Amino acid sequence: MKNNKGKKLSPGHLSNQALNLFAAHPAKKYNARQVIEKLQISNSKDSVLHVLKTLGRKSFLVHHKDDFFQWNKENSSLAAKSKNHDYFTGRVDLTRTGAAYIIIDGKENDIFVPERHTGNAMHRDIVKVEVPKRSSKRRPEGKIIEVITRSLTHVLGTLRVFHHYSIVFPDAASRFPEVLIKAEDLLDAKDGDKVVAKVTSWGSSQNNAIWGEVTSVLHEVDDNEVAMQSILLSAGFNLDFPENVIAESEAIEGKITKKDLQERRDFRKILTFTIDPETAKDFDDAISYEVLENGDIEIGVHIADVTHFLKENSALDKEAYDRSTSVYLVDRVLPMLPEKLSNDLCSLNPHEDKFTFSAVFTFNDKYKITSEWFGKTLIHSDRRFSYEEAQQCLETGEGDHAAELRKINAIAHKLRKERFKNGAINFESEEVRFVLDENKKPVSMTVKERKDAHLLIEDFMLLANRSVAKFMAKKTIPEIPFVYRVHDMPDPGKLVDFALFAKEMGYAMKVDSPKNIAASFNDLAKKIESDPTLRVLSPLAIRTMAKAEYSTKNIGHYGLAFDYYSHFTSPIRRYSDVLAHRILYQNLGESQYRVDLETLEQKCKHISRQEVKAAEAERESVKYKQVEYMMSHIGDVFDAQISGMIEKGIFVQLPESGAEGLIPFSNFSGHYKVDASKLRALSKYTGHEFRMGDLVKVKLLEADLLSRKLEFELLDEE
Repeated sequence: MKNNKGKKLSPGHLSNQALNLFAAHPAKKYNARQVIEKLQISNSKDSVLHVLKTLGRKSFLVHHKDDFFQWNKENSSLAAKSKNHDYFTGRVDLTRTGAAYIIIDGKENDIFVPERHTGNAMHRDIVKVEVPKRSSKRRPEGKIIEVITRSLTHVLGTLRVFHHYSIVFPDAASRFPEVLIKAEDLLDAKDGDKVVAKVTSWGSSQNNAIWGEVTSVLHEVDDNEVAMQSILLSAGFNLDFPENVIAESEAIEGKITKKDLQERRDFRKILTFTIDPETAKDFDDAISYEVLENGDIEIGVHIADVTHFLKENSALDKEAYDRSTSVYLVDRVLPMLPEKLSNDLCSLNPHEDKFTFSAVFTFNDKYKITSEWFGKTLIHSDRRFSYEEAQQCLETGEGDHAAELRKINAIAHKLRKERFKNGAINFESEEVRFVLDENKKPVSMTVKERKDAHLLIEDFMLLANRSVAKFMAKKTIPEIPFVYRVHDMPDPGKLVDFALFAKEMGYAMKVDSPKNIAASFNDLAKKIESDPTLRVLSPLAIRTMAKAEYSTKNIGHYGLAFDYYSHFTSPIRRYSDVLAHRILYQNLGESQYRVDLETLEQKCKHISRQEVKAAEAERESVKYKQVEYMMSHIGDVFDAQISGMIEKGIFVQLPESGAEGLIPFSNFSGHYKVDASKLRALSKYTGHEFRMGDLVKVKLLEADLLSRKLEFELLDEE
């Protein structure tokens, strides 16, 4: 048995080791306390009992009275294997060859599973994998023995009707297999229809046939609609809310009662406004402004009080947790909450009384924070600004509440200056913005420009998020379990590689200290503005950084230079914020409210995974629209920049739109070979060299919407 030396194991690791313990001693019965002793771990009795009950429900263990557990004898073959095998739970990263890598939390190296041992596991599924303890191979191969959680349950594709059954063939961009449909499960769909199918049976190890039922038929839909829905389904997001969830949301009333007035601080007579994109339909944050009698300024960051309506463990709450995030594609939003909540009850619409949860800050004449307050509130938004409207007020000093906006902006500037002085990193990745016609076809593309109106909202949201996290972290010892937004330091190896790459491009990085690393990244951002050839370094710099995620283990936020950070300001679209609201509210007084640490950590991991899936879907929708836009520009000539190199050719990017495509070396007159650094390609015949960052002229040859790829021709090779 592995020596854990009093460690607290994650639920996944605990499950694995408990399984090995019972399998090694199939005749013995253990309770939670005895498992803790045998495994020499520091997990709580309740958390161990929860894991044992879960293994019991999955039939790995037999649950006896008084919460004693025993190995299920029907698993005798596994018991025999346990002496020679380890068992892990992890997430499937499926390759295009059919093989898979199993990503295990807390395990440095992924487990490789060849195609023959993946069974019917799909990309992103949570699985149990069996690995030999001793193997002649340098890297032992694993075998997936159970799929614990499915990442996808629905697929969009074309229905083909046959004599005894029908088949849904997923769209080409999908990695989902075909789904068989019985005649009684067709929902009146006909041959050739575009349909959404829900899987009802995943088959078995002996029979991999996947069966399902048609849940909707897409009549008279265009290619764009099919593509967007397919992107969402392929990412694992259901397009519709279950009927019981819709019914529950529709039954909620938003009346303000006498009790609400008594329990909340009333801001309804204080100047309050929202600033959001012109197209926004849900407003989850508002800013209030008041000059106090002593001349100090009180600014309130008011956040939609979603938890007032979203009751814990309700069907509505469980659905919101499953989704964990709204998904923002180019032409639509797939919300985390039904429209009744997201666009109506919770949304801080202008000229309406609304429930909020607020972080209120008092600033002196030096713009220093002298006090802060957190609590439930009532607000009445006086004005809804678009970013463009607010920016005009800031620039001209004219318009509704222009003086107040300018004062708020001045405070925001000071907050921003302090943040960068403390080592924050300015990583503003270029965001492509599309102008769509009435048919959602892109008619133009630009790179979105962020101005003060955007930044001032960001600064106050950062302030609220940081302050909430610090309040909870300092609340008591031992620390109350909370949802932190954490960001680790860059991986040293990746950082060194990037520094060498940047040096080849003519930019010297200082990587000898965290402060110098941050300063170098910020300096690079300024240099890019004056030297376009350095633009290729920006996405590479971002890739050196660790990914921000949610965790109960607070390690701070490196990129923002915050010791404490959370997400509190967007509960309409992020479930992490819902959890933060609930825990914060319960701990505002003297009493302490603690959720189970390990349960909360598992929720953090789930939310982080959903966030990644949403980001992937958003990127896919951007790529689709980029290619769709470029289809009307085949044959046109563009200024471009070399943005990448592979053995097959070079990638070029159009700076104005961010669109990227390949130029195959086979189209060139000389034979080019990419050097080991991937920074240059040299023709051994002509001596001509291509370098990363080079500015070139290209002609668009092909725009393939199905594969979402562009192909260019280089003009003037010499």
